[in-house]
Amino acid sequence: MTRYADIPKPIRSGLVVVDPDRGTPQRVIVLQFNPDTLERSIAPQSAGDSTDSASGGTGSGDRNEALRLKGPAQESWKFTAEIDATDQLEIAAPDGIHPQLATLEMLVQPTTAQLRAASRLAQNGTIEISPIEMPLILFTWGSKRVMPVRLTELSVNESAFDVNLNPIRASLSIGLKILTVSDLPAGHRGADLYLAHLAQKERLAAAARGGSLGALGLPGVDVLSGRG
Repeated sequence: MTRYADIPKPIRSGLVVVDPDRGTPQRVIVLQFNPDTLERSIAPQSAGDSTDSASGGTGSGDRNEALRLKGPAQESWKFTAEIDATDQLEIAAPDGIHPQLATLEMLVQPTTAQLRAASRLAQNGTIEISPIEMPLILFTWGSKRVMPVRLTELSVNESAFDVNLNPIRASLSIGLKILTVSDLPAGHRGADLYLAHLAQKERLAAAARGGSLGALGLPGVDVLSGRG
């Protein structure tokens, strides 16, 4: 029998619900299939954003702020995840993929206990009721990408059903916003996790091989000084 012991087992991407006080995982959601593509959008938080005016072409922003940043860049991710019960025939699925879908949907839903508690406060005459806090969620894409996120989009396309109309195959469009220190209060565990994620980026950037001015067709450093 041919053995493939040297072939590494693929790592799955997924979501981890974390207790923000203790830092312990409360639920781990492993994506059945890794998405084929990832769409990432990164927008800097510039302090000196300006636009050219239609008449004179003069920027309207503060020139002293043109190269300053107000905080970390705002980053969002989008990808498509697949769930297919027929790919796991050895696992009993009397409810189809309802449990997997419900687990993801509950990441953006308050629990019945939270809603009832808010209702009791309202009935008791509480004037101001704090909004219900979502759980702290980490998105993982290998060991080099572990970051706190908020789900911004969850679109489900169910494409196959069993005889009891339980969904057995679905495609999910998932949108995530990376939570930074600008989004979370000081001392929040999510803020610390974001800083760890940013430090990982810094380490990877430091490992990149630098280029040369000659490769860009520039004759030397004088051209960068404005004297070339």
